[in-house]
Amino acid sequence: MHFKGLMATLSQANSILVLLHHNADPDAIGSAYALKNLIQHGSSLKYVEIAAPAGISRIGRQIMQHLPTTIVSSPRLDDADVVILVDTSTFIQLGTFGQEIRDSTKPLVIVDHHTPHKETMGKASLRITDDDASSTCEVVYRLYEEARLEPDRDTALALFLGIAYDTRHFIIAKSNTFRTVAKLLGSGLVPEEALPLLAAPLSASERTARLKAAQRLQRTRLGEWIVAESRVGSYQSSAARALLALGADVAIVGGEHKGKVRISLRATRCFYRATHIHLGREIAAPLGSLKGGMGGGHSTAAGINLEGDLDEATKACLRLLRDAFAKTEARKPEETPQAGV
Repeated sequence: MHFKGLMATLSQANSILVLLHHNADPDAIGSAYALKNLIQHGSSLKYVEIAAPAGISRIGRQIMQHLPTTIVSSPRLDDADVVILVDTSTFIQLGTFGQEIRDSTKPLVIVDHHTPHKETMGKASLRITDDDASSTCEVVYRLYEEARLEPDRDTALALFLGIAYDTRHFIIAKSNTFRTVAKLLGSGLVPEEALPLLAAPLSASERTARLKAAQRLQRTRLGEWIVAESRVGSYQSSAARALLALGADVAIVGGEHKGKVRISLRATRCFYRATHIHLGREIAAPLGSLKGGMGGGHSTAAGINLEGDLDEATKACLRLLRDAFAKTEARKPEETPQAGV
């Protein structure tokens, strides 16, 4: 059981550092908050620090106002006995702090619903991961179930918001997701009061990035599927989601700043169900390795961070996507001619 493994790993630790990815979102924050409460329930003497060394998203800061916890920006790695990566599949997602974790010899635990990068897996003492889960909050809730503990109302709120955010308000939720949410509602949580906490108007700069992405998009075809490629200086993931809303089946949005390239990939559930092309495993991870960076993510949402030229990286991304699609087409059974035709 994962809970017993976690407690065994933390048994000799007095100080635990929980790290969140850059631009930490409600799933990362909710998971970390719930995990901290779970650890301290087992031993109130343990000190758990949650840190987002590469920043918190706007919506993340908004839900922080409703959770009784703090998240620091400058972690104290020297003081930690164990490090836990939450909702973070690559060290590069920790910004400049990632190199310190690479060089550290401290025990490392991964709690995530992404497919971990091979470098991250190689350093992990314990992995609590499930890339079939809709959110990391669901993975953490299972630890509560294994421990036979009911989350308190604040913890239930944190988990609910993380799940709602990562499933786009349950649009891409799975059957297990709804079972988890039903159990969380037993804490007295009221969905119609909680969901508005995730509602935040887009800033002018984010709206501008979305419009620029639409103006600059290049369109290509993969069989019947439409692939939209564009570039903006920031808000690449938001712009990619906007391109899907405009009608694309797959969106590739990149940005470049001081030799650093970031690419966000998004695909519709319909595209994934029909092709089984996993953006995280088949596109982002190999592209990151190919270009000396890191990549990973989900079946329909992934990201790549690397150094180099954006044009070359985008071309490589499209090439990987075409190769994956060609393999999908090759696996399709040939149509059997009807009798008499």
